[in-house]
Amino acid sequence: MLDQILPLYGMETAGNNVQLFGDGLINRTWKITTPTNGYILQQVNQSVFKKPHDIDRNIVALKSYLSKTHPEYLFVSALPGLSGDSLMETPEGYFRLFPFVENSHSLNVLNKKEEAYEGAKQFGRFSRLLNDFDVKKLHITLPDFHNLTLRFNQFTVAVAQASGQRKEKSEDLISFIMKHADIVTTYKKIVEDKEIPQRVIHHDTKINNVLFDQENKGICIIDLDTVMPGYFISDVGDMMRTYLSSANEEETDLTKINVRKDFFKAIYDGYMEEMGDVLTATEKSYFTYAGKFLIYMQVIRFLTDYLQNDIYYGEKYEGHNLERAKNQVTLLERYLELEPELEEIKGKITIQ
Repeated sequence: MLDQILPLYGMETAGNNVQLFGDGLINRTWKITTPTNGYILQQVNQSVFKKPHDIDRNIVALKSYLSKTHPEYLFVSALPGLSGDSLMETPEGYFRLFPFVENSHSLNVLNKKEEAYEGAKQFGRFSRLLNDFDVKKLHITLPDFHNLTLRFNQFTVAVAQASGQRKEKSEDLISFIMKHADIVTTYKKIVEDKEIPQRVIHHDTKINNVLFDQENKGICIIDLDTVMPGYFISDVGDMMRTYLSSANEEETDLTKINVRKDFFKAIYDGYMEEMGDVLTATEKSYFTYAGKFLIYMQVIRFLTDYLQNDIYYGEKYEGHNLERAKNQVTLLERYLELEPELEEIKGKITIQ
């Protein structure tokens, strides 16, 4: 297949090293190493991103803005092919070619609070540099991606339509979700509150979407397909969900799931170092809520998929999404237990 794609960029497979690259679950990715340069070739997953051209238009618009306002910022965008286009439409699908950032690496596991700080700082910097960009110019690449009201409604429908067996196995989790439906009520308030603006938000702030240098200092963020208008709680919440626990969402030993308070402080420090002068006072009051928002939504998404016979995430073993939901419920329980302490930690930090 790549024999037909690489010539669109003036390259051939012969004489170049081509290998699958990364751990991404959505797009297929290859690293192309030529005698002089390195590149990342990516095929857009059209089953997830229905309108690849909208992604391309967003990135082109952001690149144009940043090149004028902050030319020093490393914004990793797709390179033009021989046609001049940065998105290649072929019979095999849609492709983009990116420059490989030399002397950089990404992390799949966070072991140090300093890494969490660097990641949060990079995502905060991205939104800060784009604070004056007209967010209405961005296309919605994943409609309702973080719409908690919609996710909750989908969950209630899934419960009503689920098989008796799956509903019985989910009984405790269903009760937990309903018990904490106030998280949905708060989300609705945020959406309705005119003091909570929509911003340029990444929406997928896992640590492997940050590039680090050889000294483990953040360089920039990557994987910009989900960049679109949103609320800051999406980026902060996703960092809380994926940075705080030393165990990831696949862990089935629930005793290993924890909330590292020093990592919470690192996220706050890093993000607010960049966004402290940008966020409104009302936004800042929802910083700790952001963690509840995103973890709760992921509980709902995993359990909804289980109740609907695993049609979205699929499963690697029987009950996979049920176990994932239990994992996230445990994380949320730990978070809720520590919420007063987390608020206290936030209150002691001097960044305003």
